[in-house]
Amino acid sequence: MRIDILTLFPEMFQGAFQHSIIKRAVEKGLAEIHLHNIRDYSTNKHRKVDDYPFGGEAGMVMMVEPIFNCIEKLKSEREYDEAIFMTPDGEVFNQTIANGLSLKKNILILCGHYKGVDERIREYLISKEISVGDFVLSGGELPAMILVDALLRLLPGVLNDETSALSDSFQNELLSPPVYTRPADFNGWKVPDVLLSGNEKLINIWKDEQALQRTQKRRPDLLSDK
Repeated sequence: MRIDILTLFPEMFQGAFQHSIIKRAVEKGLAEIHLHNIRDYSTNKHRKVDDYPFGGEAGMVMMVEPIFNCIEKLKSEREYDEAIFMTPDGEVFNQTIANGLSLKKNILILCGHYKGVDERIREYLISKEISVGDFVLSGGELPAMILVDALLRLLPGVLNDETSALSDSFQNELLSPPVYTRPADFNGWKVPDVLLSGNEKLINIWKDEQALQRTQKRRPDLLSDK
């Protein structure tokens, strides 16, 4: 998978992308991540990328031309399965979306900033808009990091145990059951006996029951269609 990220602040990604799952995916050659500074595509001598909005609203808006120039250059080099804009008014990100996007080969991600981007970018150059929640951040960089992390961990070969991702919360529209590790007894806090029984059938039944109970208690909205 190749991911191209368009941003005004490429340095924000350095720490996040040099550790853990994302680093492993890149080092194994399972993913490529390329950062593109939108300012590099401005024709303004001061590398200006924003301007006042028409209509007099407060705030600044990212201009059409630099973003267009960057996207057009990238699209001239390869085809993209999706051109994604991270925005608070996009489709709320979930595991189903992550699963689908993880099957793509080339993805482009645009990170907005300031008051947002000129609407013509969204209308003519973006194929999918994604939100990470009903709140507003300073820019699309942090949401883009979340998206990339969620996708790369699903790629075959990234996780040491490929079945691990299949038991994550939301994969079967339920929250994950509780998990435990050694010691089996700590300060009198004991691991449920069934998990120590070695009976795979009973363990799976317990996990299913716990997943359902936890979902009913914490996220009953996930069960509304069941």
